[in-house]
Amino acid sequence: MSNRIILNTTSFHGKGAINEIPSIVKNKGFTHVFVCSDPELVKFGVTAKVTDLLDNAGIPFTIYSGIKPNPTIENVKDGVEAFKACGADSIITVGGGSSMDTAKAIGIIITNPEFADVRSLEGVAPTKNHAVPTIAVPTTAGTAAEVTINYVITDTEKERKFVCVDEHDIPEYAIVDPDMMSSMPKGLTAATGMDALTHAMEGYTTKAAWEMTDMFHLEAIKLIAKHLRGAVQNIPEDREGMALAQYIAGMGFSNVGLGIAHSIAHTLGAHYDTPHGVACAMMLPIVMEYNQEFTGEKYREIARAMGVAGVDSMTQNEYRKAAVDAVKQLSADVGIPAVNDKVKEEDLDQLASDAFADACRPGNPRDTNIDDLKALYKKIMV
Repeated sequence: MSNRIILNTTSFHGKGAINEIPSIVKNKGFTHVFVCSDPELVKFGVTAKVTDLLDNAGIPFTIYSGIKPNPTIENVKDGVEAFKACGADSIITVGGGSSMDTAKAIGIIITNPEFADVRSLEGVAPTKNHAVPTIAVPTTAGTAAEVTINYVITDTEKERKFVCVDEHDIPEYAIVDPDMMSSMPKGLTAATGMDALTHAMEGYTTKAAWEMTDMFHLEAIKLIAKHLRGAVQNIPEDREGMALAQYIAGMGFSNVGLGIAHSIAHTLGAHYDTPHGVACAMMLPIVMEYNQEFTGEKYREIARAMGVAGVDSMTQNEYRKAAVDAVKQLSADVGIPAVNDKVKEEDLDQLASDAFADACRPGNPRDTNIDDLKALYKKIMV
């Protein structure tokens, strides 16, 4: 058996990294850039930090910002038409997961027009061509979409999210600049940070995990435990620590998959518009408890990475509990609620069915079923 690793061709990290963008565009010979960004980021001038660089360098661009927080099929279709209309030859995506996921879908459809039906991209689609050349500039420290081969689109008609996995969608360039994340409010910082922790935890315990990805995931857990609380308080060095942590987590999970905390989070977002990071944070300790008997000694290393002292003298039950408790405490410290008052008994059959069908479910270390999934949803109900 072989293990595959796919990463960006090039990534830039640290304060001021966005200043590399004009030279990348010029060196690659791009003539018109399609800037895909969140409407709120455009409104509050965050996107302008990038477009001002393009303006100053005399680089033509068109902004597309018709994107919802949980991007929809319609957002993608509109973006494809906007890209064609402006005659662009490249994409810069500025934002969190919503902007980058939309940009990935647009970029894939432009170069693989036989997949114009967005639903046809679900799962592992047999695309033949790499997406439009893309530079990804994250403004949140959580999704790591700038370094992954995954994206998630919402089907509003069917009230479900679907995951797309495609080695052709990864951006060629990732620009991970903590200054682009400094305007994130506390709640968003907390939610995206817990999303990153869920990536690292699930990537570390997924069935496909191996030595190289374990290295990424444990380092990400360590950095998140160290920096997330401070990042929520907008401490610059902690912002920088989280920018790096979420990227490292993405390097791992993109190549080995996730588990049912994400499967369930996708359904909560699709049915109730629950922010993805909040949904992940609610489910992570619950799913950790559910999976613990199928993880060997891995929770000892999770507890150690979370900063728990004395793990080597603990029994297996003790270090497993310590790992789960550390996650619960971090989530509480950054203000994530433990319950979701929108989840109703009459929705459980559909929610569980959707979670079971989700592309992340097969990677879970413990095989699951509809009844078990329903029981997990009940644990976040009021």
